[in-house]
Amino acid sequence: MSSVPALRVQRHLAQMYRKHLEARGIWQPRVRVHKYPDGTVALPIVSTCLPELDLNALQLTVAPGSAISLMYIQAPTPSKRERVTSSNDKLVETLQELLASHGERWSEELREDVPCSWQRHGDLVLLWDGCFSQRVWKSMGMELWQAVVRGLGVKRLARVGRVSSDGFRTPVVTMLLGEDSIVTHVDNRIRYEFDVTKCMFSSGNITEKLRIASFDCSGETVVDLYAGIGYFTLPYLVHAGAAHVHACEWSSHALKALKRNLELNGVSERCTVHEGDSRQIPLLDLADRVNLGLIPSSQDGWPVACRLLKQDTGGILHIHQTVTSLPHPSGPRGAPAPLPHPTNKPAGWQEAGVRLGPAQKKSGAKREAWSRWAEDTAASSPICCAMSLGGHGGPVFST
Repeated sequence: MSSVPALRVQRHLAQMYRKHLEARGIWQPRVRVHKYPDGTVALPIVSTCLPELDLNALQLTVAPGSAISLMYIQAPTPSKRERVTSSNDKLVETLQELLASHGERWSEELREDVPCSWQRHGDLVLLWDGCFSQRVWKSMGMELWQAVVRGLGVKRLARVGRVSSDGFRTPVVTMLLGEDSIVTHVDNRIRYEFDVTKCMFSSGNITEKLRIASFDCSGETVVDLYAGIGYFTLPYLVHAGAAHVHACEWSSHALKALKRNLELNGVSERCTVHEGDSRQIPLLDLADRVNLGLIPSSQDGWPVACRLLKQDTGGILHIHQTVTSLPHPSGPRGAPAPLPHPTNKPAGWQEAGVRLGPAQKKSGAKREAWSRWAEDTAASSPICCAMSLGGHGGPVFST
């Protein structure tokens, strides 16, 4: 490799950019990050992704206002990951040795039954349901799980199934090796401590957490209607600098983890935790932002979110929604027409910021229209009329 394309960014933003690139398959893990004396770093990227790379959109999504440029790393150094055998290869080698010790033969069918991805939290790995289903694995008993932890370099092992339909999004997790199910996960210098058998952790929302961390929420009051263990509450407090966050949660297990995480990150004095159904929150006219981070739909929270926004200045609703089609051009009654979007992406996790702006300050009728819109759409419309299909960084619409 004579040269490798890279993004040159400020060092303190490198982790945010790296995680974003990695999540989209743009990050080049085979090459080592290059550091410069001026406080910038070069993040290697996959050369085939260059034609589709939009630097302006990337900057707006990850860290608006930051300096970013495209360059080439000459004579790149292989990364540590490239120099050592991958975790998956190590796992396969360990399992092959286990089978050989039992007089069993390795086969391609068994190879396909070995997981190629998992979720890691410290010294605990969560395996997805469906792996190690072949009869030979089951005959190994506890020896199999001991071999897996050796191969992955961890101490504890668990298996996760589908999220429970109990209304609390409780994960169905079984400990396979080890008794303690409490783990600590670090994202962007934020510590999340939780019980993997009681609380769900979504690694897929890292991009949105990084985007929130890049906000300037100085002096703002934020309401997080679906706080969980603090997925978005903590970035608002730790990095975005929100003056105060009201965090709503109804799962007793998530509440316990949320309070613990607020203490661990030293921000508990700037957060009020509201226990119970967020639709019954006894607050009104105080929020600059309301975060509705619930999928597949946060529609039930739209009416209360509108009531929470400041009456005189308005604010922003950060709406998360699983979107399968564009809304009807006319939209629900009383709502402004949606802004056009160039693509109609398939179902997935989408987010848009809907701003109820200062124009509402002198128009109670307009605010009533938005309240009617929220109640109407929560009751009948499958998709918010002012919601974009994501876009770069979740656009904010002024109305």
